[in-house]
Amino acid sequence: MDATTNKAAGADSAGHGISFGEAFRVWLRVAMLSFGGPAGQIAVMHRILVEEKNWISESRFLHALNYCMLLPGPEAQQLATYIGWLLHRTAGGIMAGGLFILPGVIAIMGLSYIYAAYGNVGFVEAVFFGLKAAVLAIVVQAVVRVGKRALRNRLMIALAAVAFVAIFFFNIPFPIIIIAAGVIGYLGARSGRPEFAAVEHGGGKKTAAVDSLLGEELPDHVRPSVARALKVSSIWLLLWIVPVAALLIGLGQANVFSQIALFFSKMAMVTFGGAYAVLAYVAQEAVEHYHWLQPREMLDGLGMAETTPGPLIMVLQFVGFMAAYRDPGALSPMMAATLGGLLATWVTFIPCFLWIFLGAPYIETLRGNKGLAGALTAITAAVVGVILNLSIWFGLHTLFRQTTPFRSFGLSFDMPVWSSLDIAAFVLAAAAATAIFRLNIGMLWVLAGSCAAGVALRLAGVA
Repeated sequence: MDATTNKAAGADSAGHGISFGEAFRVWLRVAMLSFGGPAGQIAVMHRILVEEKNWISESRFLHALNYCMLLPGPEAQQLATYIGWLLHRTAGGIMAGGLFILPGVIAIMGLSYIYAAYGNVGFVEAVFFGLKAAVLAIVVQAVVRVGKRALRNRLMIALAAVAFVAIFFFNIPFPIIIIAAGVIGYLGARSGRPEFAAVEHGGGKKTAAVDSLLGEELPDHVRPSVARALKVSSIWLLLWIVPVAALLIGLGQANVFSQIALFFSKMAMVTFGGAYAVLAYVAQEAVEHYHWLQPREMLDGLGMAETTPGPLIMVLQFVGFMAAYRDPGALSPMMAATLGGLLATWVTFIPCFLWIFLGAPYIETLRGNKGLAGALTAITAAVVGVILNLSIWFGLHTLFRQTTPFRSFGLSFDMPVWSSLDIAAFVLAAAAATAIFRLNIGMLWVLAGSCAAGVALRLAGVA
């Protein structure tokens, strides 16, 4: 857009004519429609921001998405933060990224209250019984969806298989798998191997709409500088680290709030590959190491995140809620749980703003870098194996009432006790999978139907 066009449009300080108030209304609309995991959320943003409002061009949108996929954290929330920042500087990024998670924070907190108070009683328990079966089918769908995009040659298939074997049979930590895959991808791309070429979004189509309100030129505030980097780092690191340090100093490392702050801060730095991938690691640690949750409760939390707007990683708020609820100290259980859930959310998402506000200008200068593209490609392939591990873990604890550990020959995994197969859960999961894969029924309808079926089976005395 030229200067005359900007002036006629009543351009704001960013030079595109989109008022902050209008942006607030649009981002709130995006937030309320952000169901369906990252694929659905990104599709909603594309439809509203690119096709309907024409605020940003197709090519700019895809570039921003690629940047966010290089970063740890939920890519959809970071994409919202990134575009909000492009349009209205830091305030716009905070508004867009904050609104994106606000409905989920409120919804997950409300459901957590109900779950803590009534989760093992009657109707609520039946609803979550149905949810778990549907969530299992949705996680399997995630394996298929990511696999179709990532496993496009034998080398990528091999990386996914190795990742699955490493995490499922040998219990190798998720961050090590991701780092190793990134190194392999980086070296493979630098050596010129075509298998590590980047996977393009949008089916490889490149549309460069030059008449979007933002335009194709970089706004001034996007350009990196050392002074800006130092300012951004100091502000967001203080917001992240000071609460964690205060808890450690004031309460000690053994306190549940200190553990929540440290654990989810670590998660914020290694959450490459989306929520489904990192949840495999979170589930293992929260259930087996910290004993904050039972395996079935982890499934219930993921069911909450699937049925509410916002990133799927919002399930971490439920984990923090239940952790503090069961170890409240001098506080009442519900007060402790509320603070634990909000603390988990804070240390999970504050780093997301840091990565965008600090890194985006520099990441833009690396556009087209073959090494980084190869690292991302290999990580995406490894994530398929990690998600497969998650689906099997969930399946074991959804379909079977008992599992038994196998620890021998260096292997370490859980085996199902076949006599404990839950027939009702199996039927519900099969029905949900049929609805998703064969009938192409939307996720929300499948979840609602599974909840209703869970209640019906409980009333009939079957489940």
